[in-house]
Amino acid sequence: MDRVNVLVIGGGVVGCAVARELAARWKDVFLVEGAPYLGAGASTRNSGVIHSGIYYPPGSLKATLCVRGNPLMHEFCAAHGVPHRACGKLVVASSESEMPALEALSANGQTNGVPGLRLVDRARIRALEPNIEAVAALEVPSTGILNAEEVVKAFARHAAERGANLLTRARVTALEPGADAIRARVAIGEPGSAEEESIEARCVINCAGLFADEVAAMIGNTRYRIYPVRGEYCEVAREKADLVRALVYPVPHQAGVTLGVHLTKTTWGGLWVGPTADYIDDKNDYERNRRPVEEFVRSAKAMLPEITAADLRLAHTGIRAKLLPPGAPGTADFVIAPDPGVPRMIQLIGIESPGLTSSLAIAEHVARLAAKIL
Repeated sequence: MDRVNVLVIGGGVVGCAVARELAARWKDVFLVEGAPYLGAGASTRNSGVIHSGIYYPPGSLKATLCVRGNPLMHEFCAAHGVPHRACGKLVVASSESEMPALEALSANGQTNGVPGLRLVDRARIRALEPNIEAVAALEVPSTGILNAEEVVKAFARHAAERGANLLTRARVTALEPGADAIRARVAIGEPGSAEEESIEARCVINCAGLFADEVAAMIGNTRYRIYPVRGEYCEVAREKADLVRALVYPVPHQAGVTLGVHLTKTTWGGLWVGPTADYIDDKNDYERNRRPVEEFVRSAKAMLPEITAADLRLAHTGIRAKLLPPGAPGTADFVIAPDPGVPRMIQLIGIESPGLTSSLAIAEHVARLAAKIL
């Protein structure tokens, strides 16, 4: 049986960032990921946006860690050759009736400490995005875009260089808390032929994403339930990809569920429309009952009148780890805290957007919590 200081469960962008941060401070850091490769879930199935922090309630972990994580992510990408652009974004009001919500969003962002925000008129919108139709917009210069797969690879590479051991096809099947450690049973290999091994860790960090509630339940913590929400994307035909230069978002109408179908110019020059937001029952249901492209057109056309169904094709999907059930009011914050019943386990639950942006700041926060255990 291996005895280690830290066991990180989950090899998405947050798990890899945590392993990277902790391996710089402690020896014997292990990360296990059940999928065949790192970042296989929501980490690489998203818009790849470096968020600013305008949307989240003041004082929340989402607000604090996003505002901290934004410059950290820009700096990391620049220093380590990860494709990214500090392109800024526009949140657009399609009618005068949306102006109060846009102004409230601006005020919320200012309270959160987001730099450079300003409300702009139609002339400024057209100067930045000539094909976008709107009466006004919130200009958000600190927002950017990155290649999420390359970020995960860079975090994992740094973690390994610092001495962390990263294992894929390694699925935790049981956790057994003890007085001074937690024993994890891990199935290593393909289902049906996997071999079970045990790892005893002084500190276990639950970064299991969509499955974080199931991992928490292994030690008897059933207070959390994750509700999977699928987001679908369309890709715009190459000849129309230059209709948008950077990032264009609508004023969000489903607080806590989605920021709305938006327009994302990727680091490689493509253009995405999405994501949608649909509660689903199966955490692995990426493809059944896909929406028709006509629904994406209806959502995007108010911002980009030139778009048509002929310009779109269905692209990737992702699944978000929501902590609130359908119809629940308000928003849910990140859960990042030692487990109340098993203090040697740090729970990270409900890490949805802005988890990618916040990942380096989350890793710092987790390291402070781990230092009280190790």
